[in-house]
Amino acid sequence: MLTSPSGKKMPQTTPFASTFSPSPYVGPQAPYKRVEESCGGLLYHSNNLVSGSLEALIQHLVPTVDYYPDRSYIFTFLLSSRLFLHPFELMSRVCYLCVEHHRVGDPQIDKKRIRDIAPKIVQLLTEWTETFPHDFRDERMMRSLKEMTHRLAFGDELSRRAMQRLIQRLLRKLTILGQYEETLATPTGTPTTRPEKPAALKAKQHVARREECVLTVCDDPFILAQQLTHIEMDRLSYIGPEEFVQAFVQIQPSGSHKNFFSKRRGNNLEAYVEWFNRLSYLVATEICLPVKKKNRARVLEFFIDVARECFNIGNFNSMMAIITGMNMNPVSRLKKTWGKINTDKFEILEHQVDPSNNFCNYRTALRGARQRSSTAHTAREKIVIPFFSLFIKDIYFLNESCASRLSNGHVNFEKFWELAKQVSEFLAWRHVICPFERNRTTLQYLISVSIFTEEELQLASYESEGPENSVERDTRRSLRWSLAPETFCTVERKVSAQNWCIGSMF
Repeated sequence: MLTSPSGKKMPQTTPFASTFSPSPYVGPQAPYKRVEESCGGLLYHSNNLVSGSLEALIQHLVPTVDYYPDRSYIFTFLLSSRLFLHPFELMSRVCYLCVEHHRVGDPQIDKKRIRDIAPKIVQLLTEWTETFPHDFRDERMMRSLKEMTHRLAFGDELSRRAMQRLIQRLLRKLTILGQYEETLATPTGTPTTRPEKPAALKAKQHVARREECVLTVCDDPFILAQQLTHIEMDRLSYIGPEEFVQAFVQIQPSGSHKNFFSKRRGNNLEAYVEWFNRLSYLVATEICLPVKKKNRARVLEFFIDVARECFNIGNFNSMMAIITGMNMNPVSRLKKTWGKINTDKFEILEHQVDPSNNFCNYRTALRGARQRSSTAHTAREKIVIPFFSLFIKDIYFLNESCASRLSNGHVNFEKFWELAKQVSEFLAWRHVICPFERNRTTLQYLISVSIFTEEELQLASYESEGPENSVERDTRRSLRWSLAPETFCTVERKVSAQNWCIGSMF
């Protein structure tokens, strides 16, 4: 923990969820009055900060010798400020107000002032770099950090060393983020959709699955649910909080500046949503492959059990993806297959994901998981992985339902406080360490095994259980021609091989 020259302890960097109270930030009144007079004012209601001019909010972020902003305010403002100005512009303002604005021209006085405020500047920049590291891919941000290091060296050698350590940690984190994004661009590591390839080439790739199916790799639903949880939490850990509001930003980056954002291989949030889609298609592919309905029924029952285990763990995103895959038309139309299983467990799961009343049942289950996490004694009890598409939708509607600026030009801080509370809760979930043992064979299978396209799924479904009417017969005929004879024959070979593969296990 950093200390000021007087020996007073500074706030530590800890998970944000515990710093947010039910009502907006409340703090000492003296700094507010000073800011209101000099920068246009901050507006309070019942001692709660509700709005303010952008300049006043920036001033409120800047520490002084006698003042350090509340951590929840720092997070809220850094998260929301990008809707109004670039992080680089904010960094420039903060650096100026911290150091240059109060220079008096006397080297001794200036040196003493920098020495007194330096620990608080380091702490603020630590908060920023640890929570929003993506901001510092912009080379202008990195340049500002290095310039601040030189300025602090003017007054305090200890703070200069602290800044150097801060930059080293930041560079390590950016390197790790870059390596992860590299894996998203590789065929074996990416959960994103890869460019379509000619049907014949895709058919050859599918032949590699001849001796593999999910049940030969992992036949325990609890273990598979654990491995899915590993994948979910790995991907969640790389999503920056700023990505939740980045889509709302109307400011476009200047083309005259080279920045680290241009080096990103993909959007981590979008890649995570693509993982959901991949898992849904993987489930549908595994169910549609076997020819014999008893083998299809075994796979179907297996994934129902996996979804139930995901629910018990608190992995709602994987549970939703699995149920989505089972509700896809190529699977839902397999009436003979569904007739071979007891659907009671599936109906219970469907009840949990019922979209009526704004997903009321799911939200009730999520509240239970959140409560369990808040009082957890073990790492497993802390796991909460929300249905991510709905989580993003909630944030989107929160942004759309309230104005970012009020009629008087003030920033609507109440709105951004609510947004920050939701995102900070996500950060707390993201920092949980997955306690389950990794099964690398299963993980590799889930991430990289080939899956059917929508057309291939539909054709495999028709070959498993034939068309029931003329429309379906015409559709199957059309699919056979569109996928080309070579692809169709390959689908038949895969279905037969998969049937042998699963049948040999029982």
